[in-house]
Amino acid sequence: MRRAWAAGRAVLAAVVAAAASPALTRAQAVRPYRPEVDVLDYAFALTLPDTGGAIEGEATVRFTRTAPTDTLVLDLVEPRVLGVRVDDREVSFGRDSATVRIPLPPHAPGDTLVAAVRYAGTPADGLIISRDGAGRWMAFGDNWPDRARHWLPVVDHPSDKATVSWAVNAPRGRTVVANGVLLDATDVGDSRRVTRWRESRPIAPYLMVIAAAPLVRVDLGATACGLGQARGCVPQAVYVMPDARRFAPGAFRDAGEIVRWYATVVAPFPYEKLAHLQSSTRFGGMENATAIFYANGTFRHGTPGRSLIAHETAHQWFGDAVTEREWAHLWLSEGFATYFAALVTRHEDGDSAFRAEMRRIRDEVVASPVSAERPVIDTAETQYLKLLNTNSYQKGAWTLHMLRGTLGDSAFFRGVRAYYLAHRDGTALSDDLRAALEASSGRQLGWFFDQWLRRPGFPELVTRWRYDAAARRVRLTVAQGARFAPYRFPLDVEVVDASGRPHRTTVDVPAARETTFELDTPLAAPPRAIRLDPDVKLLAKF
Repeated sequence: MRRAWAAGRAVLAAVVAAAASPALTRAQAVRPYRPEVDVLDYAFALTLPDTGGAIEGEATVRFTRTAPTDTLVLDLVEPRVLGVRVDDREVSFGRDSATVRIPLPPHAPGDTLVAAVRYAGTPADGLIISRDGAGRWMAFGDNWPDRARHWLPVVDHPSDKATVSWAVNAPRGRTVVANGVLLDATDVGDSRRVTRWRESRPIAPYLMVIAAAPLVRVDLGATACGLGQARGCVPQAVYVMPDARRFAPGAFRDAGEIVRWYATVVAPFPYEKLAHLQSSTRFGGMENATAIFYANGTFRHGTPGRSLIAHETAHQWFGDAVTEREWAHLWLSEGFATYFAALVTRHEDGDSAFRAEMRRIRDEVVASPVSAERPVIDTAETQYLKLLNTNSYQKGAWTLHMLRGTLGDSAFFRGVRAYYLAHRDGTALSDDLRAALEASSGRQLGWFFDQWLRRPGFPELVTRWRYDAAARRVRLTVAQGARFAPYRFPLDVEVVDASGRPHRTTVDVPAARETTFELDTPLAAPPRAIRLDPDVKLLAKF
């Protein structure tokens, strides 16, 4: 074990040298977690055990001081800290149950320092080391939301993104996959191999992962050509357990078209490659940058469905490249992924299938106690796993859907692209999206964001209508229930005349308990039917 550790240390030097070029990260205006430092790069050298248990590691952290501070504080829970260096000098350090406190020399703010932490131990979380049903040993990183600290010394918050390198010493029978591009794999002794990966774009710590398992690679080839980095292609592959090989590529045959469509609608793919891995973690799918993990169970009788693949792939743009700066704004990740997966359904299957999916998502929102009781931007919730709810996913998706309906396709997608390009490789808050959409549309949207994101609930509508023979018009009354404050929204109405011909009109419903409208469609006789929201554009309970 110690010889394997030494070999890992040897390759780490090359990793650190590769990381020494200027960081690509953009400085963030606000880093709410630890604003006095900005981590630029992590280089992790890890030695994984032969059969599970303790790991050994060294984390080299390159960072800039953005405010006067004499201490670098890194999050780390279970592992024992064996030693710390700052700029290649051994230093004493402070340790408690959750952090490593590293003293820094008295340099001015704006300087760049390098700290290295050697550690060892058995993670209780974060790196999931287990065996599958066939008894095969495997390890998968599982960091969301702030569980990287169980196996990696990091500033464990999405507001501080960094580039990352990996040098993983593992049993030779394990395939090691990590973020970014594969640099090399070198045999060490008779039974082990060191595999090095490098992610050159800054990502949040919750996205920094490795997989070490008896995985088989199924190549999907070069996809979305002309829409990858530097106008190249996007290499994609699926990694599965040997007994699931017969199911691949399965639904991953659509992965190339999904990436191509997102890259066309939003912007070129932001990373070096995209791998899809059968894994064993707590989530059904996890959008780790360039290395998406899918639950092992979804491969038992096939592969994940297109909707899940589209959801996790959308995160490469929304959540990974543009990351929510604070957890309360998680909808900027999950709402986008949910809605863009639905847009893939529209792209592939047409409007009817899309409307059916949005109707299903709406039904989930109006049935959810969370959506009725808490706002989407939920600054009071500190148990972050509870943010994985209908607000972040379904109501967030519906907020985007209504923005698209309100602004029109051109202004909506132009604003989304501007938002993405302004914050790519960085972080954002909800008001950053609002500002981009206001600029693209020329409309003030503060009321919209406050109404749908900062209040709980949704409109609960009771409607009635009557035909006015003298005016030859329909009078429609829209009443909003008392459970929530009244909402402001456009409501599409379809009037089916006596001959069966449909007529469409839109009324702008004010934030009032009850409003009566005279519809602008002239009718010689009472209508056959009145249909509200025929194209499924409004989040409401009818």
